[in-house]
Amino acid sequence: MSVLIIVFQLFALLFAITIHEAAHSWAAMKKGDLTAYSMGRVSLNPLVHIDLFGTIIMPVLLVLFRMPAFGWAKPVPVNPFNLKNPRRDNLWISFAGPAANLLAAFGCLVLIVLLKSLSPDAQSFLSNIGLSPQLSVLKPLGGLVLLLFYSVLINTYLAVFNMIPVPPLDGSGVLMGLLPPEAASAYEKIRPYGFLIVIGLIYLGVLGVIIRPIQNFIIRVVFL
Repeated sequence: MSVLIIVFQLFALLFAITIHEAAHSWAAMKKGDLTAYSMGRVSLNPLVHIDLFGTIIMPVLLVLFRMPAFGWAKPVPVNPFNLKNPRRDNLWISFAGPAANLLAAFGCLVLIVLLKSLSPDAQSFLSNIGLSPQLSVLKPLGGLVLLLFYSVLINTYLAVFNMIPVPPLDGSGVLMGLLPPEAASAYEKIRPYGFLIVIGLIYLGVLGVIIRPIQNFIIRVVFL
């Protein structure tokens, strides 16, 4: 894998992580909790969200070992005592991150389709990407299309992964807000084991089963 391709993947991941955490922070602010806002987290500046291991070391290692770029940022602090309706408000705060990633993925996909329809060069680049990607990305249009493509994939991965309803992922916050109080209290008891459950799901290939049809659809739209 060329250095340029690695850089494009890591840049797309940084963009995805940044809008994810900024969306959480913005939603918390809108629901009355200014904790993240006071820390400057309602921002698209990636520097305020970077986690040394999750945003830099882990993604670089994954890409170098030819695995999908993936990572995380510093978690957004939320004080439930500042929320008017903690269970309902936390649902929307949790959902904001994956929703922002899906909107970003959709926007990038629309841009790719537009570029394909408006520019023969973009269509030609996508048709020949497997032949000489190192040379193609040096051209401005080719580089833009490839960055958009990785942005679609990574934002989609991040959204789907985070919506798994297992603590501490965002899907657990959404589910907690939907369950009746008694069921939510029982569900909360799995939190200490959440990380192990997530690792188990990844090991068993559950995430791949979920994401593969979405990935195939994206590839068909982009390359065909």
